[in-house]
Amino acid sequence: MNRELSGGIGGVVLAGGRSQRMGGREKAFLELAGQPMLAHIIGRFAPQVPRLAINANGDPARFAAFGLPVIADTIPDHAGPLAGVLAGLRWVAAGSPRATHMATVSSDAPLIPPDLVARLAAEAAEAGDAIVVAQSGGVVHPVTGLWPLGIADALERALATGERRVQRWVESQGMRTVAFPALELSGRTVDPFFNVNTPAEFSEVEALMQLLERQKEQS
Repeated sequence: MNRELSGGIGGVVLAGGRSQRMGGREKAFLELAGQPMLAHIIGRFAPQVPRLAINANGDPARFAAFGLPVIADTIPDHAGPLAGVLAGLRWVAAGSPRATHMATVSSDAPLIPPDLVARLAAEAAEAGDAIVVAQSGGVVHPVTGLWPLGIADALERALATGERRVQRWVESQGMRTVAFPALELSGRTVDPFFNVNTPAEFSEVEALMQLLERQKEQS
């Protein structure tokens, strides 16, 4: 790893949303190809970081089967993904004194690339203190990114003044992006950061996972 990131990167899955468009069903536990959706995300993300935690509110015992630390927001009243980012930054800094960055993914995007963190880290080596986020098809995914730990105090101040819009705040910190190519699944072009917000999108990702499994069997 490059010199700037030699202290290490902690990983956090952001699962603190209220899943309102899913009728209150917690997206992380929706069964996808025989496993909770969160299990697919952890399976792709965990090999990319030395330490991993789940950011979620409520009873942490519901995540016990995943065997990972569960960290709650430190900002009350469901302040959104930025509150989860702040909680994650504090967790990484407290548990890994030599760490310099935190990587985040959302709990509703089960197709994240296996080289996500490596490519974000390569850009971060040139980006100084900027936040580096993923991009695909011209769309920025601000909760899928690499965050320097030193921004935690600035983020806490922003949240205290009512900031909730992730991309707006990230852009204010000098955002950099890394473009990721589309996935090719049985002739379909698929966004690697396809995320599930509605029952229709869940049905679509179920079909995509079936295509992915079939492609693996044929390779």
